[in-house]
Amino acid sequence: MLNQKKHIRKQAHQFMDACLFALSFWLAYQLRSSDLILDWFAMGPVVPFTEYAWLFLILVPLAPLIMDAQGFYQRPEHCSRWTTSLVLFKACALISLFVVLALFLKHSAPIARGVVVWFGFLSFGVVFLKEEFFRVWRRSLLSQSQFRRHFILVGSGRETLEIRRELQARPDEGIDILAELDFNGGTVEQLIQLIHEHSVNGVILSATHTFFEQVEQAVRACELEGVEAWLVADFFKTSVSRASFDQLYGRPVMVFRVTPQDSWQVVLKPLIDFFGSLLLLLLLSPLLFAVAVLIRATSSGPIFFRQKRSGLNGRPFTILKFRTMVADAEVRKAELQAYNEMSGPVFKMTRDPRVTPLGRFLRKYSLDEFPQLLNVLRGEMSFVGPRPLPVDEVKRFDDHSHRRRLSVKPGLTCLWQISGRNNLTDFKEWVRLDLDYIDRWSLWLDFKIVVQTVPVVLLGTGAK
Repeated sequence: MLNQKKHIRKQAHQFMDACLFALSFWLAYQLRSSDLILDWFAMGPVVPFTEYAWLFLILVPLAPLIMDAQGFYQRPEHCSRWTTSLVLFKACALISLFVVLALFLKHSAPIARGVVVWFGFLSFGVVFLKEEFFRVWRRSLLSQSQFRRHFILVGSGRETLEIRRELQARPDEGIDILAELDFNGGTVEQLIQLIHEHSVNGVILSATHTFFEQVEQAVRACELEGVEAWLVADFFKTSVSRASFDQLYGRPVMVFRVTPQDSWQVVLKPLIDFFGSLLLLLLLSPLLFAVAVLIRATSSGPIFFRQKRSGLNGRPFTILKFRTMVADAEVRKAELQAYNEMSGPVFKMTRDPRVTPLGRFLRKYSLDEFPQLLNVLRGEMSFVGPRPLPVDEVKRFDDHSHRRRLSVKPGLTCLWQISGRNNLTDFKEWVRLDLDYIDRWSLWLDFKIVVQTVPVVLLGTGAK
């Protein structure tokens, strides 16, 4: 199905789900406060519902966002009920936790625990019933010919064969191919005749660049006939990039990108970075001050270590860290190059003699990294992303594909951080983890990485 139609359907489902979650909370309150429940379980009365009406302002926009982050709206149309149930259960559990957190932060009158429990079960039930209704309704419609979409497939032999197989494997999409026309020998007149004969909704065009002239003629014919023309524009074979269409001052543009496409998750990530780093800097300011005093008292040199690192798209920025080495560490680096334990351009060394005793402790528990919260606050880094490398190390990349790790903002932690940290000595494996993160990115993946980073940092796992 075309992405535009999927996007419209997704927005419709998000609106319905937001309403259903709001309804579920109201029903949960009514059930918990009903006389029958109070008598059966000898429970006390709950406070008036007006005390919690403000929750709808959070619940209505938040529920679809969490559902989206869990991949609920990205499920295949014909996925199993078990897949739907599992994703929906996780989303409902998270939304219930956010409700509890919102009530705690607002210091509202304590809500009966039964309301939250009922809300979790009811929201799961009503959304699942909605999905079942649409599953049955859609299958009922698609079983009727007038609700299916009919197309003619036009192109060269191999391309049309692949598209036909894909469409046949997805009968729930509601698309039927009634005729085919091969560009090798076929004419626009024959295409027009097929359009008249089969009364189709549109024409799917698939061809290599050698048939551009025929494609243009076919599109014009469809324009005159008033039927849709879908051009499968895979003229350029890419291995990683995902293609999308946009407009540049009214001109159609095909965009090839390897980073996540614009979405609410992409919009929320920098907001989480900004407000999260600001909050942490305020909360951790006593600890940061104490570390700064200890560094000043135990060794000569500046408190902070500043170095040019490669940021988004390789753009240099100055990273901030608490100084953990002697003042002339950068000068002595060349002398220790022979002891480098890391393959590739990166320098890593166990028991680096340049590290101070206090610096070794700070490194073990990643306390030296905390000033990078300022880099996150300034928008140069993110909480989660590939670790930024020094500019000179990036220049020594011997494989240009490694630069793809620069396609997103660098971060405080990433998959490498929770997969062994400095115990990983193969730079290619490090890059593979970074690229895997980029290809699978979501806010949920960021959340899981942050949660898994906490015990790694507290235990000093993998630090040298």
